[in-house]
Amino acid sequence: MAAAVLRSRALGREAERLVPQAGEIQPVPGGTIHFVDLGPRDAPVVVLIHGLSGQLQHFTYGVADLLADDFRVIALDRPGCGYSTRDSDGEAALSQQARMIWAFLDKLEVDRPVLVGHSLGGAVALAMALERPDQARALALIAPLTHDQGEESAAFKGLAVASPLKRRVIAHTIAVPMAQRSAAAVLEQVFSPEPCPEDFLVRGGGALGLRPKAFIAASADFMAANTGIAAQQARYATALKTPGGVLFGAADGLLSPARHGAPMERYGLKCEEVAGGGHMLPITVPEICDKFIRRMAAKAP
Repeated sequence: MAAAVLRSRALGREAERLVPQAGEIQPVPGGTIHFVDLGPRDAPVVVLIHGLSGQLQHFTYGVADLLADDFRVIALDRPGCGYSTRDSDGEAALSQQARMIWAFLDKLEVDRPVLVGHSLGGAVALAMALERPDQARALALIAPLTHDQGEESAAFKGLAVASPLKRRVIAHTIAVPMAQRSAAAVLEQVFSPEPCPEDFLVRGGGALGLRPKAFIAASADFMAANTGIAAQQARYATALKTPGGVLFGAADGLLSPARHGAPMERYGLKCEEVAGGGHMLPITVPEICDKFIRRMAAKAP
């Protein structure tokens, strides 16, 4: 057990050496938000929100720079992820993450942003639009979690730990060494049918997943999303007023376009598909994501 703890700490330190803090830290109620702020300050604002087990590098890998010519681009680590923090696992709830990110944007005096959410970040972006329907300019949801998932992907079954204490014991002992051993297979599944880029661990921030903190955050996110998404989807019909759309890879093996994309059309969010695309579209097809985000931003009144 002691050897596992020491090994986990060593891998965590190496991960932070490979992927150091990229931006600034902003305190908010419930924790802190790590972010980078790109592009002209007087341009319309686009907020980029990553998915489960991710970090802001999922967007700075390619999409952020493409948008930064014409938008103020704020890419952030969701509460608890990357170099952001949260005070407790309770802040993993979709509604609480939405409130923390809105509080962060209030601190930056951001008005009417376009909310871009990938995967679980899509569920958080939807929660933000439900929380403040008059303040979200548009939604650009990329391979988003929008409805109750039913049977979860095998890639994330190891995150299904309900007890916060057990979650921390696993995180500081076996989770990180096991993640290191299984990383190649998990990334292949997450990116399938597209290949995982060779520079993903550094340029895409993937190495930050090899930290005890990352397992704690991902497990809490996974459990909170499973319990919270059903209640959230029940509100779409009456409370979702923000214009926008959905982009999915037609071959996404983690979240089904038929389950999470097509049903959003009844709420005014048209679903588009990328032929042959998988789940990690912001990294594999950043140019397509850039054009999609621009089209959604143009829908705003």
